[in-house]
Amino acid sequence: MSKKTAEVKVYHGYGHTHNLVVYGHVFKYRAKTKQRFKNGLFVNLMHVFRLFVLKPYAFAKVQLKFRDTLVTTNAAYDGFFKFEWDAVETVAPGWHEVEVIAFTDEGKELAKTTGSIYVPHITQYAFISDIDDTIMVSHSKTIAKRLKELLLRNPRTRKTFQSTRYHYELLAKAHTAAEQPNPFFYVSSSEWNLYDYLVETFRFNGFPEGTFLLNQLKRWKDLMKTGKTGHEGKLLRIMRIIDAFPNQKFVFLGDNSQMDPEIYYKIAEKYGKNVIAVYIRNVRKSKIFATQEILNKLEQKNISTCLFVHSEDAIAHSKKIGLIN
Repeated sequence: MSKKTAEVKVYHGYGHTHNLVVYGHVFKYRAKTKQRFKNGLFVNLMHVFRLFVLKPYAFAKVQLKFRDTLVTTNAAYDGFFKFEWDAVETVAPGWHEVEVIAFTDEGKELAKTTGSIYVPHITQYAFISDIDDTIMVSHSKTIAKRLKELLLRNPRTRKTFQSTRYHYELLAKAHTAAEQPNPFFYVSSSEWNLYDYLVETFRFNGFPEGTFLLNQLKRWKDLMKTGKTGHEGKLLRIMRIIDAFPNQKFVFLGDNSQMDPEIYYKIAEKYGKNVIAVYIRNVRKSKIFATQEILNKLEQKNISTCLFVHSEDAIAHSKKIGLIN
């Protein structure tokens, strides 16, 4: 285990000039988690285990610096913090750097780090995608199979569904300049413990860079319950994204292993004018009729839908409706 020194972790943020958002955690300590990309059972199991060996720094004072703006807040009991602010000057589309510092109650600096925030172009589409069983083979519904995928494979050997990267790559480039890709938001019931693990998997497999929005941290004793948090949090995270970009047109991508169709339908009921398409990977044949029924309701709201098994079919649908060139 690493020395017990405080650490600040900042995750990719998002927003526009009048609503910028950055999330992160303050830790009293975290175990060293340098990944060795080997196929050994013990190596991979120990790496994942260490991701859950940590102690949050409850209620630490946290300060963010963005250009000439300083924003201060306090972390929650689990070390989680959120900054939300308006920029003094117009923020151009693209990636921008922020600096975050954590302090003690007495004002002593605990730790400092930098993070990135993405501002999309106002006319672009935005894509919100689930991760497990939508992009990565995870067997979310069966805890034993899910743990086998997580514990026995490293981030570079995790299986992703064939042609999914190509579909997402086309979506990122759709109707926009190459230097201004459409934004991707990866929303999952997986915990923030797995953030670096997921980022490595996505980058290694060539998926579009994006913002991850994950679930509350778990400690090592709850490792066997990973991914089993309620889905209301996922619904709220997606709603916050849409609230941040009221003029954006959104496309949802998910699967029917758990609750994605139901969540997307609830969002469409409130934000119907913002949603143009919903893609659901059919990974549970027993739910195909229930899933199709929900998609039919979405179609009645003039939202294009696609229930698919293979990503090639989703790509064909995206071309058919003019979503990709």
